[in-house]
Amino acid sequence: MEPIRWENNTLYLLDQTKLPLETAWISYSNYRAVAQAIETMVVRGAPAIGVAAGYAYCLAAQAYQEAPSFAAKMKAAKERLAASRPTAVNLFWALDRMEACLTACGNMPTALSALIAEAQAIHREDVAQNKAMGQLGAEIVPPQARILTHCNAGALATGGYGTALGVIRAAFAQGKVAQVYADETRPLLQGARLTAYELMEDHIPVTLITDSMAGALMAQHKVDLVLVGCDRMAANGDFANKIGTYSLAVNAHYHGIPFYTALPSSTIDLSLPNGSCIPIEERDGGEVRTLCGIQTAPAGVEAWNPAFDVTPYKLLTGIITEKAVLYPPFQPELRRLFGSMAG
Repeated sequence: MEPIRWENNTLYLLDQTKLPLETAWISYSNYRAVAQAIETMVVRGAPAIGVAAGYAYCLAAQAYQEAPSFAAKMKAAKERLAASRPTAVNLFWALDRMEACLTACGNMPTALSALIAEAQAIHREDVAQNKAMGQLGAEIVPPQARILTHCNAGALATGGYGTALGVIRAAFAQGKVAQVYADETRPLLQGARLTAYELMEDHIPVTLITDSMAGALMAQHKVDLVLVGCDRMAANGDFANKIGTYSLAVNAHYHGIPFYTALPSSTIDLSLPNGSCIPIEERDGGEVRTLCGIQTAPAGVEAWNPAFDVTPYKLLTGIITEKAVLYPPFQPELRRLFGSMAG
């Protein structure tokens, strides 16, 4: 399963707003349209956003290769793409990497082939990292595990394979997974629409629950492990993930259930000391007042719609990366393994 393709100098994105009812690919030759696709969640998930942004940067170079003000145009393109979503750090990491590639090529229009190669490398590396963390993470999954997950941290949220769902896929292949519970993840239902879809496609047993059922499920001793993704992790291990993750962490802590997050190194932001520094995207309240386009609340009611929340590191059992599974204290281990990434 893949959400992103690059063919014949054109970017193709699987429209995740239409899944699971319709499988539709959209072609892009304009980086501004890709920025809008990121904003409207045609493509979503921190690693996938980074991959898409890398290819969008190539589209900008392709469009501007005859422009006399090529360097200035590319700077503006980077700024537009960076403004598309504020929380997922992979977006900025990928754009910085693409800009560094262009700089190494002398900021010349002839850099297009090198830029495409760099974007494809980002894509390949993400899939490889996901598979590596899947194998490492599978080691912490107990036999006959009943796993609870939130939002979608699968192939659709990455270059392919998945972070949290990558661990589940690897553990299932080893015969360790008895059941996966997927939170529906209001307001946009990424768990119901995407995670349930991915797991069913792979014939992994999945049961869908509403977000408010998670605590009751834990109280009935039906959850052995909580496994989620991550959109940005600060230097101390605090991390932002889809809204509702913090509530899961509190519930897991109360019920004594191990709670892990899985993420590639590109999601770690060592420039931020703690989670209070992570910018949290707030989306239109209309998403809360509706369900799949159908109004479910009074038209004039105020709605608060943060896309993410921050879970403090003290609620984390461990952090699964492509290099190792980390345990407390997290800060020195994050610095030791990923310190070379600090800006």
